[in-house]
Parts: sequence; structure tokens; C-alpha cells
Amino acid sequence: MSAHGGSDQARPYEPAHGRAVRRLTAGAVRRRKGTPFPIVTAYDAPFAGFAEAAGIDILLVGDSLANVVLGYDETTPITVEVMIHHAQAVVRGTSRAHIVVDMPFGSYHVSDEDAVRNAIRLVKEGGACSVKLEGGGMEADRIAAIAATGIPVMGHIGVMPQTAGLGPGYKKRANRERLLEQAKKVEAAGAYAIVLEVVDSEIAEEITASIAIPTVGIGAGPHCDAQVLVLHDALGIYSQSPPFAKRFAELGSAATNALAEYAREVRERGFPAR
Repeated sequence: MSAHGGSDQARPYEPAHGRAVRRLTAGAVRRRKGTPFPIVTAYDAPFAGFAEAAGIDILLVGDSLANVVLGYDETTPITVEVMIHHAQAVVRGTSRAHIVVDMPFGSYHVSDEDAVRNAIRLVKEGGACSVKLEGGGMEADRIAAIAATGIPVMGHIGVMPQTAGLGPGYKKRANRERLLEQAKKVEAAGAYAIVLEVVDSEIAEEITASIAIPTVGIGAGPHCDAQVLVLHDALGIYSQSPPFAKRFAELGSAATNALAEYAREVRERGFPAR
């Protein structure tokens, strides 16, 4: 169905008092299998609103905010509290978009109970429509435990940024048997979609064809059901974008130029006008 109409959409609910439209559900996202659709990260209200206005109705509050917003080298320092804070802002800046929130490093590794507790916080306090966690091994049990509470879960295999810097690195993943096994375990655990990050393109195509839930590619070639980009890469705000991330604008340099012009006018007493 179309990304902006058809039976796979959450229908607007607009009673007399003007309640906001309903948000896109995880079930509606799952039914987009086979139809390409975009996802972008968002970390604050204004840019979340820009993305929704552009017709991107699935937003990921990614723990990549550690790098592109907070200046960390890795994502590991991010806490559940930080994710809640940014999720709240993204929710306030949108009305219809499906908001996926990353479960940060350490929030689901200890036990099923801990994972469920933190997923509930992201939904109840952060306003998440669904949560995302990395891994296709024991993490499948965590997915199943969270999904059993009624919280939709997006999986994530391939390069996993939360632990890549601790040893595995960021090179392209090409172990076909392992990746296929992980994808099927994530699907069987109850995930409604799965991210394939920096996975060999042919393997990503095979995974996409072999599972019934949408695959979301990032650096995994053109054959996935969806594509996701980090907002700051897509808009040219982050200076260390990976090679696979196309920059659709250069807002970083535009911002620098605008602020330089402001500074010049202040120094020359041209602003404010007399």
C-alpha cells in the first residue's frame, strides 16, 4: 500500500474536541513488507517535526545521539534516562509518526526482567511506540520477553554499534549462515522488523526474501524493505559520516555561514538595525 494511504495506515481519530491523529502502529509497519519505505533518526522536537512533514512516518530515536548530538566517541555512555529525555522531545514534535526508541547498552543484557522493566520505561515515560535492541543470540529471548508484554520490538543484527567498538569493529558482516540464523531467531522471537547494519548486500537480499518481517537496511545495499539514515548524516551536519551514508544537504556548512554573517553584522553594528 501507499506510504500515505491505504489499509495499512493507522486511521485518524478526530472527534469534535480535535484530538490528534493516531500514530502509525507496529502492525502497520510490518504490513509494509515488500514496499520500500524510509526511516530516519530524530533526537529533538524541531527535526522530528521536519521529518514528519516530509512524509517520513517512522522515526528512530537512536542511541547514535551519543555521537552526533552529545559528542561521545561511542554509544555506550548513553543511559535509559537520556533516551527517555530525547524520546519525549521527538514525541512532542510529532503527531502521527511511529517512534522507535533504542534500548541503550546495558539496559537489556542482564536479564529478561531488566529488559522488560527498561522497555516499559521507554514506553511509559518516553512515549515510545516500540523499542529496538541489538543482537540475534541470547537477545532473541529478550525480544520474546518484551514482546510478551505487548511492547513491539524491532531487532538489529550485523554491525552492532553498542559493542562494535569493544572488539568486533565496523567491517561488513558476511557470515551468511550466522546472519540468516540470527534473522530467523529474531523473527521467531516476535520482532515486527529487523535492522541489517553493514551486511553484505547479497546476504541482506537473501534475508529479506527469507523472513516475513520487513528488513531495514543501513549500509546493507538496496534490497532491504526499508532504509534508515542517521539524520545528521542525511542533512550534512555530522562531519564523520560513514561512506554508505548519502548527504542530501550540507546544513552544517550553511549553519556556519549563517552564524558567521550574524557575527559580522554584530561586530559592524549592523544588527540589530537602528
